[in-house]
Amino acid sequence: MPPRLPLKGFLAAARSALTAPPAQRSGPLTLVVGNESAAVVLAYIRSNTPPNTLHIPLSNIPRSELVLRTEMTAVLQHAGLAPADILTLSELPDLEPEDTQWFLVDHNALTGRLRKFQPRVIGCIDHHVDEKVTSLDVKPRIIEPCGSCMSLIIDESRAAWDAFPAPETEEDAAVEDGNLAKLAFAPILIDTLDLKEQHKVKEKDVVAAEYLRGKMRPQHFSQPQFFGEITAVKEDISQLRFYDIFRKDYKEWDESGLRLGISCIVQNFDYLLEKAGQPSVFIDELASWADERKLDVASVMTTSNPGGEFQRHLLVWGVTDRGVAAVSNFLGIAGELQLEQWRGGLLDGGDGKRKAWRQKDLSSSRKQVAPLLREALKTVGGASQSQL
Repeated sequence: MPPRLPLKGFLAAARSALTAPPAQRSGPLTLVVGNESAAVVLAYIRSNTPPNTLHIPLSNIPRSELVLRTEMTAVLQHAGLAPADILTLSELPDLEPEDTQWFLVDHNALTGRLRKFQPRVIGCIDHHVDEKVTSLDVKPRIIEPCGSCMSLIIDESRAAWDAFPAPETEEDAAVEDGNLAKLAFAPILIDTLDLKEQHKVKEKDVVAAEYLRGKMRPQHFSQPQFFGEITAVKEDISQLRFYDIFRKDYKEWDESGLRLGISCIVQNFDYLLEKAGQPSVFIDELASWADERKLDVASVMTTSNPGGEFQRHLLVWGVTDRGVAAVSNFLGIAGELQLEQWRGGLLDGGDGKRKAWRQKDLSSSRKQVAPLLREALKTVGGASQSQL
């Protein structure tokens, strides 16, 4: 069995394999694509599992956006890594589908420039709504509700991790296991608010957290301190311009000829309006973002803890005529979100195209709201097609 590489060495080997000339490849490249920590953890474990096929972790964003993941930089430091060690879409060469095979983490359908590789997907681990695009024949194909996708990855991979070949010394093993465990533990804590968001936490989150704690030396790790540090970094958007705030945690979908974009922000509307100075400035910034992304519907979702009370705010804006129709449809199916007008309509558009609410259903994050909005778009798009 080949020796186990340290995390930094593994990422260097992955970079070399990804950028090597085609003539030097012995077969198709195996890429694990998704959020940074999930891709790295799963790729590292599978690369160290017989037959030891190198899995290349790929962050599903361009490098220019990696700098916005400030919490990821903090997590990487705990694991002895830096953003420069991470591979992104910017480093992905022009590959033919047949020269690749793909493993998806934290999403279950390839989009954008990666859509052409969908037939080459060989595995998937995700906690979002099943897009029903990835073949039912791929193994593993784990798509189920969970507080964090990382918990599903650990559940699937813990036996392989426990069977790792030993490094040179027990001290090396403890360091490497601790680094990998910190990289895996961080998203579980972030996604579940330190395992305290009861409506979101599943048994696999609790079991995965216990397993990862066992991989770290207690004298070198404090969970409250770890979570507090990462959260503080994540929630500090004071130095970011609105353009970067909107794209920091952004996802986009094309549905029936319409485009939806949702920005998740870790501060509430009160904070954003204070930063803007007045509501019109915030609205103009969002309009510019929607125009750049050519959105039919733009949405902003926020999470915050004013006075220790967890809150969600939601804004939905029909930017185009068909987008307005989609927003109207959304209002008819969004009862489960328990929406209450925010601040007497301070951010609402007088024409009814834009509405902002306090979302009293705290269990619904983007994983639940996006499918509702996409269904609203689908209805409008389907109706438009039927009229042709």
